[in-house]
Amino acid sequence: MNNSSPTFIDLFCGCGGFSLGLKQAGFKELASIDSNQEAVAVFRANLPEVPYVLERDLTTYKPHQLASLINTDHVDLVVGGPPCQGFSKVRQVDGANSGKRLVDDNRRHLYKEFLEYVKFFRPKIFIMENVPGIRTTAGGMFFSRVQSEARQLGYRVHGEMIRAWEYGVPQKRQRQLIMGTPVDLPLFSGHIYVTPTHTLNNNLDASMMLEKVVTLWEAIGDLPPVHAGDGREIRDYDLGRRQRQLEKYGDRYLFDVLNVQKAENLTAHRARPHSARDLRDFIRLREGENSAQAIARGENMEFPYDREVFKDRYTRQHKDELCSTIVAHLSKDGLMFIHPSQNRSLTPREAARIQSFPDWFEFPVFRIHQYRLIGNAVPPLVGKAIGRGINNWLDSMGSSGRTPIQDIVPIDESQAISWLMDIDPIASNRNLSKLPKDRFKRAWFAIAYLYGHLHPDSARENSTLSTNHTNAQFFLMEERIPHLIRPVYSQSGWPEKLVPMAIEAQRRFENGELKLDEYYFSDVQIAGLKRARKQGG
Repeated sequence: MNNSSPTFIDLFCGCGGFSLGLKQAGFKELASIDSNQEAVAVFRANLPEVPYVLERDLTTYKPHQLASLINTDHVDLVVGGPPCQGFSKVRQVDGANSGKRLVDDNRRHLYKEFLEYVKFFRPKIFIMENVPGIRTTAGGMFFSRVQSEARQLGYRVHGEMIRAWEYGVPQKRQRQLIMGTPVDLPLFSGHIYVTPTHTLNNNLDASMMLEKVVTLWEAIGDLPPVHAGDGREIRDYDLGRRQRQLEKYGDRYLFDVLNVQKAENLTAHRARPHSARDLRDFIRLREGENSAQAIARGENMEFPYDREVFKDRYTRQHKDELCSTIVAHLSKDGLMFIHPSQNRSLTPREAARIQSFPDWFEFPVFRIHQYRLIGNAVPPLVGKAIGRGINNWLDSMGSSGRTPIQDIVPIDESQAISWLMDIDPIASNRNLSKLPKDRFKRAWFAIAYLYGHLHPDSARENSTLSTNHTNAQFFLMEERIPHLIRPVYSQSGWPEKLVPMAIEAQRRFENGELKLDEYYFSDVQIAGLKRARKQGG
């Protein structure tokens, strides 16, 4: 790692999945922080080169204390995953995360600590990772607050869903990313820079340069069989099974991702015990089937729970498909993660492999903690993909290949307002699709010039309306186009009246009518911000 590598800190770092991926992408880690003792122990055991891995409570450990320790008050990237249980869809079954029975959970407010670090260190980009449930918990209130409060810090913010299998992770995992960049830097979008490498489409076009997804069996098929309640924490690999696995699947996952050639021993391949009744029910399941499907075809399951509520209590995974999303609940019972062919639930090592942790990454804590840490982690392959995308974005800023858009940039605020007012009646009548290209593009660039805090990708993220706005940098707008300033959607920051323009711009971009640099209008936004600052003295 050289001194020019981009730097980062990892907050709520867990056992180190995100950090490992970013390091594999070439980033230099200055510090990681988590309040969980077992998470910190596992992190330190596997990534000893990270200078500071701190067991701290971020509600009391403040940014200036970390800055003093790492001897800098600036980093290029701040990442983190505030605990997700406060937003998890799993907890919606008891009303804890939704509806009138919404239960207060302090973990939902830890995003404020994350943003406090963003405010202090002023990174070029921040990425907060969480479960998809954050979008709907309390009617999307927390999802909106994170973005709104980050915009108040001077960041252009948007959310994106990332599908782990599109980056080689063998599971159905989806996670919500909230990403922000300072408004005076070019737009970042995962749709541009974090490009998928794998696809579920079996009819692959060679020109797409995409690989088939990694299946469950490609990830775990070489591991020695174990019975429920058996296995050893440290044991030898079955080299014969490994060779047969390589002959069938090649080395793209076993060697390139799991690095089995770098692991001296197989660790954490121990199966938890199950009751005799559970084991009998496991046998009744076919591969890829859950208990609801088994009951539907006539099986009599023994478990004594309400059949209407717990029909999916057991799930046997299918070896030739993606695994179900690995979750921290694995630490409880593992009944929804039954091995494809063996009568038991998955071992910690199998879960770690499905999360894309290499085999040399060890978990020197009790098994119940192994499951929890693995389930809570960001898959390293996802972290690596995000890191590579950020590197591409950083490289693009210094690229001479970009063609600045100069032919249609407004000369000042007054002209931008005129261009926008020109299409205002049409926008109100939803006739934007009939607008000539040049006239539409002028109006789209006027939005870029006047609203430097907006991100095109967030325009469809419409939640509650508010009379507040975060623009207010051009006094003429208050006088001439107040209806295009407020109300705004608190989640995206987009004024209500401008959303149809953004939707039409997206349609034209997807149809090829707008080029990449025209839809993602960074040059025009930055020109408008520079003009505003110059006018403001």
